[in-house]
Amino acid sequence: MSVKVAPSILAADFGNLERDIKMINSSKADWFHLDIMDGLFVPNISFGMPVVESISKVASKPLDIHLMIMEPDRYIEIFSNLGTKILTVHYEACNHLHRSIQKIKDYGMKAGVALNPHSNINLLADAIVDIDLVCLMAVNPGFGGQTFIENTYNKVRELKQLIDDKNNRCLIEIDGGVNDINANELISCGADVLVTGNYIFSAPDPLINIEKLKSLN
Repeated sequence: MSVKVAPSILAADFGNLERDIKMINSSKADWFHLDIMDGLFVPNISFGMPVVESISKVASKPLDIHLMIMEPDRYIEIFSNLGTKILTVHYEACNHLHRSIQKIKDYGMKAGVALNPHSNINLLADAIVDIDLVCLMAVNPGFGGQTFIENTYNKVRELKQLIDDKNNRCLIEIDGGVNDINANELISCGADVLVTGNYIFSAPDPLINIEKLKSLN
């Protein structure tokens, strides 16, 4: 399976958002990655449901929604109604993770769980068989443009081993600081999905950078 590329819309030009969405539609990217921030779980506020709804009307690729918010269960049904295909909640924000995973699936979406850089892979040992995607944060969540945390490579290997031990097909997604320098090693460690923002949207030709990532195996 070739690596999936999910451009992070947080890095798009919000003055020309429709233009950027259509550019991703025409690219070799696989998903749209949308970070929803509440200013509580992370020290930033991104965008809410009206923006997601507007994006969903233009996007022709699946929406990969990453909830960086407290009490995410309150919004699972809403994001399902907005056309979300993959909904990811943070382990650190869920008091009852298994219940959150099951609720996401009950609404017909793939269930993702994100781990912050300080959180150990073993925290997912009991739930991994029910998870469709694990999003490993390679930066501290909340802001784009941060430096990639090198220990992420070790965490990808550990997570891949856990998934293999449980005979699961869970995808491994990397979010934060991903570029053409570290992507190849991330893939060799076991990464399936690369989320990247500035590397794509700050490039002179975003389509070329997307193609660079898609060409890696």
